[in-house]
Amino acid sequence: MPYTPILATLGYILSPDRTQTLLIHRNARKDDQHYGKYNGLGGKLHPDEDIITGFRREVREEAGIECVDFSMRGTISWPGFGPNGENWFGFIFRVNTFSGTPLQSNPEGTLEWKDVDSILSLPLWEGDRHFIPLVFDDDPRAFHGVMPYDGGLPVSWKYDRIDS
Repeated sequence: MPYTPILATLGYILSPDRTQTLLIHRNARKDDQHYGKYNGLGGKLHPDEDIITGFRREVREEAGIECVDFSMRGTISWPGFGPNGENWFGFIFRVNTFSGTPLQSNPEGTLEWKDVDSILSLPLWEGDRHFIPLVFDDDPRAFHGVMPYDGGLPVSWKYDRIDS
């Protein structure tokens, strides 16, 4: 069976002093697969979008801001992540500079600034705990990982970084 994942973006927006990141607290819909969890901003790519256009659109829709200076920190293949075992493939970004004032909420939940150093203590997808430190570290190389899921939990995690 061919690998045909859902393509998505996920981004972490830094505050101007770089000590906090803007997260969505998915608390608006009890039927949400992500209900109660904190997450970065992003979502599914449209068929006619490249990853940069899709990421900018998602951040604009979810937070009402424009990404100015950002970089792709990595990619992750999530086989079996979806509620029906769908495969996902994500492009992970860190936004260093943005313009505009973030919304306070959107249809998925409230937007909250959280200290970068405390993200791992929040209710997150278990798998996020593995890659979030790589988003914020000082290594300039992107990471490229695979994290298979089964029953809503990660089964394993491995990644590589290569010099460009």
